[in-house]
Amino acid sequence: MRTAGLGQLLHSARRRLGVFRDVRTLKKAARSSPLRIVVGAGGRFDPGWIPTDVDILDILDERHWRRVFRENSIDAMLAEHVWEHLTPEQGLLGARHCHMFLRPGGYLRVAVPDGFHPDSQYIECVRPGGTGAGADDHKVLYNHVSFRQLFESAGFWVELLEFFDAQGQFHAVDWDPSQGKIDRSRRFDERNSGGRLAYTSLILDARKPS
Repeated sequence: MRTAGLGQLLHSARRRLGVFRDVRTLKKAARSSPLRIVVGAGGRFDPGWIPTDVDILDILDERHWRRVFRENSIDAMLAEHVWEHLTPEQGLLGARHCHMFLRPGGYLRVAVPDGFHPDSQYIECVRPGGTGAGADDHKVLYNHVSFRQLFESAGFWVELLEFFDAQGQFHAVDWDPSQGKIDRSRRFDERNSGGRLAYTSLILDARKPS
């Protein structure tokens, strides 16, 4: 009894942390409606979203997609600080796979470090090989022009949600966090206290045409 109880507790904890240990478990979760997944979740996700990580869903490997999802079946995807870890060629391939498996009218909300951020310390932190956590694996530093072009090249309609322009001016719309919460954003990053934009992301919605 104690062993079974411990196993149930561990299973429950893994579900809360978003740790899907096998494809079968992910397939069961993918029966939900609406079908919304987090790419590269790292154990962070909100209720109603299915977390995935590279060991179960490598967005560059079409076989990984097909063993869980059908084409044109996913309602929404969320990826926070994933695409900077891909080369531009890999980023385009990943975007094309997302487009393939999203339903018409579905969307991908994606955030990366902002290459037009006017703070030189921020840029030093997030640039490829920079001083920030994980920056040693960063492959590219996007700005709103280059990032938009990538997703448009994959067939998406793109709406920019938060970004700095080339003159260092910040632009934002009031996006709905229930449609995909980006923690490293103007509203939700606790480093942005007192109105200072210490840490923001370049955020966009890439929508598959209906």
